[in-house]
Amino acid sequence: MKRTFTDQEIARRKKLEELDSINKNPFHVEVVNNTTNTKQFEETFKDLEHHDDKVWTISGRVMAMRQTFGVIKDFHGKLQFYINKDENKEVFEYYKKFVDIGDIVTIIGTAFRTMKGQLSIKVKEINIISKSLKPLPEKYHGLQDEELRSRNRYVDLIMNEQSLDTFVKRSIIIKEIRNYLDSNDYFEVETPVLSPILGGAAARPFITHHNALDRDYYLRIATELPLKKLIVGGFEKVYEIGRIFRNEGMDSTHNPEFTSIEIYTAYSNMEKQMDLTENIIKHVAKKVNKEVVTFGDEENKIEIFLNKEFKKIHMVDFIKETIGIDFWKEMHLDEALKLAEKNGIHVEKHQRSVGHIINLFFEEFCEEKCIQPTFVYGHPIEVSPLAKKDYNDERFTKRFELFINKKEIANAFSELNDPIDQYERFESQIKEKELGNDEASEMDFDFINALEYGLPPTGGVGIGIDRLVMLLTEKQTIRDVLLFPHMKEK
Repeated sequence: MKRTFTDQEIARRKKLEELDSINKNPFHVEVVNNTTNTKQFEETFKDLEHHDDKVWTISGRVMAMRQTFGVIKDFHGKLQFYINKDENKEVFEYYKKFVDIGDIVTIIGTAFRTMKGQLSIKVKEINIISKSLKPLPEKYHGLQDEELRSRNRYVDLIMNEQSLDTFVKRSIIIKEIRNYLDSNDYFEVETPVLSPILGGAAARPFITHHNALDRDYYLRIATELPLKKLIVGGFEKVYEIGRIFRNEGMDSTHNPEFTSIEIYTAYSNMEKQMDLTENIIKHVAKKVNKEVVTFGDEENKIEIFLNKEFKKIHMVDFIKETIGIDFWKEMHLDEALKLAEKNGIHVEKHQRSVGHIINLFFEEFCEEKCIQPTFVYGHPIEVSPLAKKDYNDERFTKRFELFINKKEIANAFSELNDPIDQYERFESQIKEKELGNDEASEMDFDFINALEYGLPPTGGVGIGIDRLVMLLTEKQTIRDVLLFPHMKEK
């Protein structure tokens, strides 16, 4: 396929050809023995008044050039460099002839402070070690188009310091979650991505085919069921951070593949999982200095306090508090359907039960009110096939969801450990699938078999890592916290 190039790209390729002709092809360089980086250089010479004679080697990308000065950038920051063209004519000529903004170079030189007080490196030698054959975007502060930034994340990271900072924070957030759990005697484990059974959540799956076995598999929609099998097997505290795949739409909070953590604790329940979830989020927020996060502009600013006690409210109480309808009362389906119709709520065939309608009311009228951290608990049994019943009122379950800034951050249960009840719940899910619910679970006989060996009382929680990162980096769209989000074709 024939390619076409811009004038700048042609000029850069010509420079590469000339470098090759004088045996200085940058792509032949294999290793560089740097003796410092921008952060170390800054720390070493923070008190430097004039100059220092020690020679240093540093590598980075050229981000700016003006006459005898330039700026290089590495992972840690930026550093100004200077070439004295009178003292170092040959080096200066190489620099002016071959170096372009975007090139990755190695500089050998000494530290000095300019007349304006800026710490810099005085160049003794400069060599291109990777030629940038494409020019960087003209705007120094980075790409402005959100879609371009997501499609060309590598350019976004080069140009946009905020983007790089977001992904550094993402790594720290995951690290601190691990640190918290590991310090509390949890074990990190790995479970299969390919599953023969659809289960562990309500979601549409991706389907793939295993050639050797000649059978279809699902890409996992949750890690829940295998992790609970490990609790049956004798683990008492386990977690897994992993990629989850759901064949659903894309919007500001959904990507077809995303990262979650699921945590399971034997001899625990829903209430203890509330404490665990709140403690993890507070721990991480403190570590990244985001105990108060802010969204919106000055006129519509919202401050969310992660350092205060999280609110707890039963779903039915929330609905009653918001629109005055009391679902605590015993109610026939016909009455619930009339309430739904009166309040503009559409009910699908598989949702024709009072429990489903309660959940629809919550989603329609209450979710948007969950700005500050809010644990909503007591989900109807129909929408919670893996959660233990609330034996004080068996219409509901020991389940909660945590909402912050209108977004679901976590989902947790007192885990259903009664194999007879679980079998009946799976049968109900099959009936829902027959009525058109393509997110319903399938019958998992191996999981039933595991429960029949005995699952101790267990609390489990799943936390959406991407949404947590969105919260702690104050981003409104999931694409801004995924290095390589899925995008529609151009």
